[in-house]
Amino acid sequence: MDFDLIISGGGPAGLCLARALSGNGLRLAVVEQQPLAALENPSFDGREIALTQHSAQLMRTLGLWERIAPQALSPLRDARVLNGPSPFAMVIGHDLGQHSELGWLVSNHLIRSAAFETVQQSQRDNGDITLMTGEAVAGVRTDRDAAHVTLASGATLQAQLLVAADSRFSTTRRAMGIAADLHDFGRSMLVCCMTHDVSHDHAAWEWFGYGQTLALLPMNDDPATGEHRSSVVLTLPSHEIDALVTLAPPAFNLEMVRRFEQRLGAMTLASTRHAYPLVAVYPRRLVGQRFACVGDAAVGMHPVTAHGFNFGLLSIDNLSSIVRAAHASGADIAAPAGLARFERTQRRATLPLYLATQLIIQLYTRDTPPARALRTLALHVGERFTPFKRLIAASLSGGR
Repeated sequence: MDFDLIISGGGPAGLCLARALSGNGLRLAVVEQQPLAALENPSFDGREIALTQHSAQLMRTLGLWERIAPQALSPLRDARVLNGPSPFAMVIGHDLGQHSELGWLVSNHLIRSAAFETVQQSQRDNGDITLMTGEAVAGVRTDRDAAHVTLASGATLQAQLLVAADSRFSTTRRAMGIAADLHDFGRSMLVCCMTHDVSHDHAAWEWFGYGQTLALLPMNDDPATGEHRSSVVLTLPSHEIDALVTLAPPAFNLEMVRRFEQRLGAMTLASTRHAYPLVAVYPRRLVGQRFACVGDAAVGMHPVTAHGFNFGLLSIDNLSSIVRAAHASGADIAAPAGLARFERTQRRATLPLYLATQLIIQLYTRDTPPARALRTLALHVGERFTPFKRLIAASLSGGR
Protein backbone atom coordinates (compact mmCIF):
# COMPACT_ATOMS: atom_id res chain seq x y z
CA MET A 1 0.00 0.00 0.00
CA ASP A 2 1.33 3.42 -0.95
CA PHE A 3 1.10 6.57 1.18
CA ASP A 4 2.79 9.94 1.32
CA LEU A 5 3.62 9.62 5.00
CA ILE A 6 3.58 6.74 7.50
CA ILE A 7 3.50 7.42 11.24
CA SER A 8 4.74 4.62 13.49
CA GLY A 9 2.87 5.05 16.78
CA GLY A 10 -0.71 6.07 17.52
CA GLY A 11 -0.16 7.79 20.84
CA PRO A 12 -0.87 11.50 21.33
CA ALA A 13 2.15 12.58 19.26
CA GLY A 14 1.41 10.32 16.31
CA LEU A 15 -2.30 11.19 16.30
CA CYS A 16 -1.60 14.93 16.60
CA LEU A 17 0.81 14.77 13.67
CA ALA A 18 -1.82 13.01 11.54
CA ARG A 19 -4.35 15.67 12.52
CA ALA A 20 -1.89 18.48 11.72
CA LEU A 21 -1.27 17.13 8.21
CA SER A 22 -4.82 16.11 7.35
CA GLY A 23 -6.68 18.16 4.75
CA ASN A 24 -3.57 19.03 2.74
CA GLY A 25 -3.83 16.45 -0.01
CA LEU A 26 -1.51 13.94 1.64
CA ARG A 27 -2.23 10.23 2.06
CA LEU A 28 -1.46 9.40 5.69
CA ALA A 29 -1.14 6.11 7.58
CA VAL A 30 -0.90 5.64 11.36
CA VAL A 31 0.33 2.23 12.56
CA GLU A 32 -0.38 1.41 16.21
CA GLN A 33 0.15 -1.92 17.97
CA GLN A 34 -2.63 -1.33 20.52
CA PRO A 35 -6.16 -2.42 19.58
CA LEU A 36 -8.70 0.15 18.44
CA ALA A 37 -10.59 -0.05 21.76
CA ALA A 38 -7.51 1.21 23.64
CA LEU A 39 -7.41 4.32 21.45
CA GLU A 40 -11.15 4.89 21.64
CA ASN A 41 -11.28 4.63 25.44
CA PRO A 42 -7.82 5.30 26.90
CA SER A 43 -7.63 4.40 30.58
CA PHE A 44 -6.39 6.66 33.36
CA ASP A 45 -2.64 6.19 33.73
CA GLY A 46 -1.93 8.55 36.61
CA ARG A 47 -0.06 11.09 34.52
CA GLU A 48 -1.06 14.75 34.53
CA ILE A 49 0.47 16.81 31.74
CA ALA A 50 1.62 20.38 32.41
CA LEU A 51 0.99 22.37 29.24
CA THR A 52 2.66 25.65 28.39
CA GLN A 53 0.61 28.50 26.95
CA HIS A 54 2.17 27.78 23.56
CA SER A 55 1.16 24.11 23.77
CA ALA A 56 -2.37 25.07 24.79
CA GLN A 57 -2.59 27.24 21.67
CA LEU A 58 -1.32 24.40 19.48
CA MET A 59 -3.96 22.11 20.98
CA ARG A 60 -6.62 24.70 20.17
CA THR A 61 -5.36 24.89 16.60
CA LEU A 62 -5.48 21.09 16.28
CA GLY A 63 -8.98 20.95 17.76
CA LEU A 64 -8.08 19.05 20.94
CA TRP A 65 -8.74 21.80 23.47
CA GLU A 66 -12.49 22.09 22.98
CA ARG A 67 -12.86 18.31 23.25
CA ILE A 68 -11.67 18.37 26.87
CA ALA A 69 -14.26 19.33 29.50
CA PRO A 70 -13.52 22.79 30.98
CA GLN A 71 -13.54 21.41 34.54
CA ALA A 72 -10.72 19.04 33.53
CA LEU A 73 -8.49 21.97 32.50
CA SER A 74 -6.78 23.13 35.67
CA PRO A 75 -4.85 26.44 35.65
CA LEU A 76 -1.28 26.28 36.86
CA ARG A 77 -0.83 29.78 38.26
CA ASP A 78 2.45 29.60 40.16
CA ALA A 79 5.34 27.22 40.83
CA ARG A 80 7.19 26.66 44.11
CA VAL A 81 10.62 25.02 44.43
CA LEU A 82 11.53 23.71 47.90
CA ASN A 83 14.59 22.03 49.37
CA GLY A 84 14.74 19.68 52.34
CA PRO A 85 12.63 20.36 55.45
CA SER A 86 12.77 24.15 55.12
CA PRO A 87 9.44 25.91 54.39
CA PHE A 88 11.32 28.47 52.24
CA ALA A 89 10.49 28.29 48.54
CA MET A 90 11.60 30.00 45.38
CA VAL A 91 8.29 31.14 43.88
CA ILE A 92 7.77 31.52 40.14
CA GLY A 93 4.59 33.59 39.92
CA HIS A 94 2.27 34.07 36.98
CA ASP A 95 2.73 37.83 37.42
CA LEU A 96 6.19 37.39 35.88
CA GLY A 97 4.52 36.61 32.56
CA GLN A 98 1.72 37.89 30.38
CA HIS A 99 -1.10 35.56 31.46
CA SER A 100 -3.14 34.89 34.56
CA GLU A 101 -1.55 31.43 34.69
CA LEU A 102 1.80 29.92 33.74
CA GLY A 103 0.08 27.05 31.96
CA TRP A 104 -2.50 24.32 32.34
CA LEU A 105 -2.74 20.84 33.81
CA VAL A 106 -4.60 18.11 31.89
CA SER A 107 -4.82 14.34 32.42
CA ASN A 108 -2.85 12.37 29.85
CA HIS A 109 -5.74 10.02 29.07
CA LEU A 110 -7.96 13.00 28.22
CA ILE A 111 -5.36 14.32 25.77
CA ARG A 112 -5.16 10.86 24.19
CA SER A 113 -8.93 10.69 23.87
CA ALA A 114 -9.15 14.19 22.35
CA ALA A 115 -6.37 13.40 19.86
CA PHE A 116 -8.16 10.25 18.73
CA GLU A 117 -11.44 12.13 18.31
CA THR A 118 -9.75 14.75 16.10
CA VAL A 119 -8.31 12.01 13.89
CA GLN A 120 -11.74 10.42 13.59
CA GLN A 121 -13.16 13.80 12.59
CA SER A 122 -10.39 14.25 10.02
CA GLN A 123 -11.12 10.80 8.61
CA ARG A 124 -14.77 11.78 8.17
CA ASP A 125 -14.03 15.21 6.73
CA ASN A 126 -11.02 14.49 4.53
CA GLY A 127 -10.77 10.72 4.13
CA ASP A 128 -6.97 10.95 4.04
CA ILE A 129 -5.97 9.03 7.21
CA THR A 130 -5.69 5.24 7.32
CA LEU A 131 -5.56 4.06 10.94
CA MET A 132 -4.05 0.59 11.33
CA THR A 133 -4.54 -0.63 14.91
CA GLY A 134 -3.43 -3.95 16.38
CA GLU A 135 -0.49 -3.82 13.96
CA ALA A 136 3.18 -3.77 14.94
CA VAL A 137 6.02 -2.50 12.78
CA ALA A 138 8.30 -5.48 12.17
CA GLY A 139 10.85 -3.96 9.80
CA VAL A 140 11.78 -0.70 8.12
CA ARG A 141 14.21 0.44 5.48
CA THR A 142 14.58 3.52 3.35
CA ASP A 143 16.24 4.30 0.04
CA ARG A 144 16.50 7.32 -2.21
CA ASP A 145 12.97 6.85 -3.50
CA ALA A 146 10.84 5.69 -0.56
CA ALA A 147 10.48 4.42 2.99
CA HIS A 148 9.45 0.76 3.21
CA VAL A 149 7.63 -0.68 6.24
CA THR A 150 6.83 -4.33 6.93
CA LEU A 151 4.15 -5.07 9.51
CA ALA A 152 4.05 -8.09 11.82
CA SER A 153 1.03 -9.30 9.86
CA GLY A 154 3.19 -9.48 6.74
CA ALA A 155 1.64 -6.46 5.01
CA THR A 156 4.04 -4.01 3.39
CA LEU A 157 3.67 -0.25 3.18
CA GLN A 158 5.55 2.38 1.22
CA ALA A 159 5.71 6.16 1.61
CA GLN A 160 7.77 9.23 0.85
CA LEU A 161 8.44 9.78 4.57
CA LEU A 162 8.41 7.58 7.68
CA VAL A 163 7.97 9.23 11.10
CA ALA A 164 8.68 7.54 14.44
CA ALA A 165 6.25 8.52 17.20
CA ASP A 166 6.46 5.28 19.20
CA SER A 167 7.86 6.32 22.61
CA ARG A 168 11.27 7.31 23.92
CA PHE A 169 12.38 3.69 23.48
CA SER A 170 11.34 3.81 19.82
CA THR A 171 11.89 0.50 18.04
CA THR A 172 11.38 2.28 14.71
CA ARG A 173 14.20 4.72 15.44
CA ARG A 174 16.43 1.84 16.47
CA ALA A 175 15.53 -0.12 13.33
CA MET A 176 16.72 2.89 11.32
CA GLY A 177 20.12 2.51 12.97
CA ILE A 178 19.86 5.67 15.06
CA ALA A 179 21.45 5.35 18.49
CA ALA A 180 20.28 7.26 21.54
CA ASP A 181 21.93 8.32 24.78
CA LEU A 182 19.99 6.93 27.74
CA HIS A 183 20.31 8.07 31.33
CA ASP A 184 18.74 5.67 33.80
CA PHE A 185 18.32 7.53 37.09
CA GLY A 186 17.87 4.26 38.99
CA ARG A 187 14.61 5.54 40.42
CA SER A 188 10.91 5.28 39.74
CA MET A 189 8.08 7.71 40.23
CA LEU A 190 4.72 6.91 41.74
CA VAL A 191 1.83 9.00 40.42
CA CYS A 192 -1.74 9.22 41.68
CA CYS A 193 -4.52 11.65 42.46
CA MET A 194 -5.14 12.61 46.10
CA THR A 195 -7.50 14.92 47.94
CA HIS A 196 -6.19 17.01 50.82
CA ASP A 197 -7.33 19.50 53.47
CA VAL A 198 -5.05 22.46 52.68
CA SER A 199 -5.58 24.37 49.44
CA HIS A 200 -2.80 24.33 46.85
CA ASP A 201 -3.91 27.74 45.48
CA HIS A 202 -3.21 26.35 42.00
CA ALA A 203 0.55 26.37 42.64
CA ALA A 204 2.74 23.47 41.57
CA TRP A 205 5.37 22.20 43.99
CA GLU A 206 8.74 20.70 43.15
CA TRP A 207 10.11 19.58 46.50
CA PHE A 208 13.63 18.17 46.59
CA GLY A 209 13.50 16.41 49.93
CA TYR A 210 16.32 14.52 51.52
CA GLY A 211 16.17 11.00 50.08
CA GLN A 212 13.06 11.69 48.00
CA THR A 213 11.58 14.11 45.48
CA LEU A 214 7.96 15.21 45.74
CA ALA A 215 5.87 17.02 43.16
CA LEU A 216 2.40 18.44 43.56
CA LEU A 217 0.41 19.30 40.44
CA PRO A 218 -2.71 21.33 41.27
CA MET A 219 -5.99 20.00 39.93
CA ASN A 220 -9.41 21.65 40.17
CA ASP A 221 -11.38 20.81 43.30
CA ASP A 222 -13.36 17.57 43.18
CA PRO A 223 -16.65 18.50 41.43
CA ALA A 224 -18.68 16.11 43.60
CA THR A 225 -17.26 16.83 47.07
CA GLY A 226 -15.49 20.19 46.68
CA GLU A 227 -12.33 18.72 48.23
CA HIS A 228 -8.95 20.09 47.22
CA ARG A 229 -7.30 17.75 44.76
CA SER A 230 -3.83 17.28 43.28
CA SER A 231 -1.76 14.91 41.24
CA VAL A 232 0.99 13.67 43.55
CA VAL A 233 4.35 12.45 42.23
CA LEU A 234 6.82 10.71 44.53
CA THR A 235 10.29 9.72 43.29
CA LEU A 236 12.27 7.07 45.16
CA PRO A 237 14.51 4.07 44.47
CA SER A 238 12.42 1.55 42.55
CA HIS A 239 12.14 -1.05 45.32
CA GLU A 240 10.65 1.54 47.68
CA ILE A 241 8.10 2.60 45.06
CA ASP A 242 7.05 -1.03 44.53
CA ALA A 243 6.17 -1.34 48.22
CA LEU A 244 4.08 1.86 48.19
CA VAL A 245 2.07 0.84 45.11
CA THR A 246 0.68 -2.17 46.95
CA LEU A 247 0.24 -0.56 50.36
CA ALA A 248 -3.37 -0.59 51.62
CA PRO A 249 -5.06 2.80 50.97
CA PRO A 250 -5.41 3.87 54.65
CA ALA A 251 -1.75 3.13 55.31
CA PHE A 252 -0.77 4.79 52.02
CA ASN A 253 -2.67 7.94 53.00
CA LEU A 254 -0.80 8.16 56.30
CA GLU A 255 2.52 7.53 54.58
CA MET A 256 1.93 10.38 52.12
CA VAL A 257 0.93 12.73 54.94
CA ARG A 258 4.22 11.86 56.62
CA ARG A 259 6.24 12.39 53.46
CA PHE A 260 4.58 15.77 52.85
CA GLU A 261 5.30 16.65 56.50
CA GLN A 262 1.58 17.37 57.04
CA ARG A 263 1.82 20.53 54.91
CA LEU A 264 -1.38 19.53 53.09
CA GLY A 265 -3.21 18.23 56.15
CA ALA A 266 -5.03 14.92 55.79
CA MET A 267 -4.55 13.27 52.37
CA THR A 268 -6.77 10.63 50.76
CA LEU A 269 -6.08 8.48 47.73
CA ALA A 270 -8.58 9.33 44.97
CA SER A 271 -7.36 7.21 42.04
CA THR A 272 -5.38 4.16 41.08
CA ARG A 273 -1.61 4.26 41.63
CA HIS A 274 0.91 3.95 38.81
CA ALA A 275 4.70 3.58 38.77
CA TYR A 276 7.10 4.53 35.98
CA PRO A 277 10.90 4.14 35.74
CA LEU A 278 12.85 7.36 35.31
CA VAL A 279 14.91 7.15 32.14
CA ALA A 280 15.86 10.17 30.02
CA VAL A 281 16.62 9.59 26.33
CA TYR A 282 18.16 11.82 23.67
CA PRO A 283 18.72 10.43 20.14
CA ARG A 284 22.02 11.20 18.46
CA ARG A 285 20.10 12.09 15.31
CA LEU A 286 16.47 13.11 14.80
CA VAL A 287 16.33 12.43 11.06
CA GLY A 288 17.64 10.00 8.49
CA GLN A 289 17.04 9.16 4.87
CA ARG A 290 13.27 9.70 4.44
CA PHE A 291 12.87 9.44 8.20
CA ALA A 292 12.17 11.73 11.19
CA CYS A 293 11.38 11.43 14.91
CA VAL A 294 8.69 13.33 16.81
CA GLY A 295 7.27 13.26 20.33
CA ASP A 296 9.11 11.17 22.90
CA ALA A 297 10.96 9.43 20.08
CA ALA A 298 12.72 12.79 19.50
CA VAL A 299 13.47 13.45 23.18
CA GLY A 300 12.48 11.65 26.37
CA MET A 301 12.68 14.23 29.15
CA HIS A 302 12.94 13.77 32.90
CA PRO A 303 9.58 15.07 34.19
CA VAL A 304 11.08 17.59 36.62
CA THR A 305 10.83 20.41 34.06
CA ALA A 306 7.40 19.24 32.80
CA HIS A 307 8.38 19.74 29.16
CA GLY A 308 7.98 16.26 27.69
CA PHE A 309 4.67 16.61 25.84
CA ASN A 310 5.33 20.30 25.20
CA PHE A 311 8.44 19.37 23.24
CA GLY A 312 6.39 16.69 21.50
CA LEU A 313 3.83 19.23 20.31
CA LEU A 314 6.65 21.53 19.23
CA SER A 315 8.18 18.75 17.09
CA ILE A 316 4.79 18.13 15.48
CA ASP A 317 4.32 21.83 14.74
CA ASN A 318 7.82 22.12 13.24
CA LEU A 319 7.70 18.98 11.11
CA SER A 320 4.14 19.47 9.87
CA SER A 321 4.97 23.04 8.77
CA ILE A 322 7.91 21.79 6.70
CA VAL A 323 5.93 18.92 5.17
CA ARG A 324 2.93 21.11 4.29
CA ALA A 325 5.12 23.77 2.69
CA ALA A 326 7.03 21.21 0.63
CA HIS A 327 3.86 19.50 -0.56
CA ALA A 328 2.18 22.79 -1.45
CA SER A 329 5.15 23.73 -3.65
CA GLY A 330 5.28 20.33 -5.32
CA ALA A 331 8.60 19.45 -3.69
CA ASP A 332 9.66 16.21 -2.00
CA ILE A 333 8.26 16.20 1.55
CA ALA A 334 11.27 14.13 2.66
CA ALA A 335 13.94 16.26 0.98
CA PRO A 336 17.19 16.21 3.02
CA ALA A 337 17.26 20.01 3.32
CA GLY A 338 13.82 20.14 4.89
CA LEU A 339 14.52 17.31 7.34
CA ALA A 340 17.84 18.90 8.30
CA ARG A 341 16.04 22.17 9.01
CA PHE A 342 13.58 20.32 11.23
CA GLU A 343 16.42 18.66 13.14
CA ARG A 344 18.27 21.95 13.70
CA THR A 345 15.14 23.71 14.93
CA GLN A 346 14.18 20.89 17.28
CA ARG A 347 17.66 20.46 18.71
CA ARG A 348 17.97 24.18 19.43
CA ALA A 349 14.68 24.05 21.31
CA THR A 350 15.30 20.86 23.30
CA LEU A 351 18.98 20.07 23.81
CA PRO A 352 19.88 23.00 26.14
CA LEU A 353 17.01 22.21 28.52
CA TYR A 354 17.68 18.47 28.31
CA LEU A 355 21.29 19.03 29.40
CA ALA A 356 20.32 21.60 32.03
CA THR A 357 17.78 19.15 33.45
CA GLN A 358 20.50 16.53 33.87
CA LEU A 359 22.56 19.03 35.88
CA ILE A 360 19.58 20.07 38.00
CA ILE A 361 18.78 16.46 38.85
CA GLN A 362 22.40 15.77 39.81
CA LEU A 363 22.51 18.79 42.11
CA TYR A 364 19.09 18.40 43.69
CA THR A 365 19.14 14.67 44.34
CA ARG A 366 22.55 14.48 46.00
CA ASP A 367 22.25 14.41 49.76
CA THR A 368 25.80 15.25 50.80
CA PRO A 369 26.06 18.27 53.15
CA PRO A 370 27.83 20.44 50.49
CA ALA A 371 25.11 19.64 47.92
CA ARG A 372 22.34 20.46 50.39
CA ALA A 373 23.97 23.77 51.26
CA LEU A 374 24.61 24.67 47.63
CA ARG A 375 21.03 24.11 46.51
CA THR A 376 19.68 26.01 49.52
CA LEU A 377 21.91 28.92 48.52
CA ALA A 378 20.79 28.60 44.89
CA LEU A 379 17.11 28.84 45.87
CA HIS A 380 17.67 31.91 48.06
CA VAL A 381 19.68 33.67 45.36
CA GLY A 382 17.15 32.69 42.70
CA GLU A 383 14.23 34.00 44.75
CA ARG A 384 15.88 37.42 44.93
CA PHE A 385 16.98 37.61 41.28
CA THR A 386 13.88 38.57 39.33
CA PRO A 387 15.43 38.33 35.81
CA PHE A 388 16.29 34.68 36.51
CA LYS A 389 12.75 33.97 37.67
CA ARG A 390 11.37 35.66 34.55
CA LEU A 391 13.43 33.27 32.42
CA ILE A 392 12.00 30.29 34.29
CA ALA A 393 8.47 31.68 33.99
CA ALA A 394 8.96 32.15 30.25
CA SER A 395 10.15 28.55 29.94
CA LEU A 396 7.20 27.21 31.93
CA SER A 397 4.71 29.19 29.88
CA GLY A 398 6.32 28.32 26.56
CA GLY A 399 7.71 31.76 25.77
CA ARG A 400 9.76 31.81 22.61
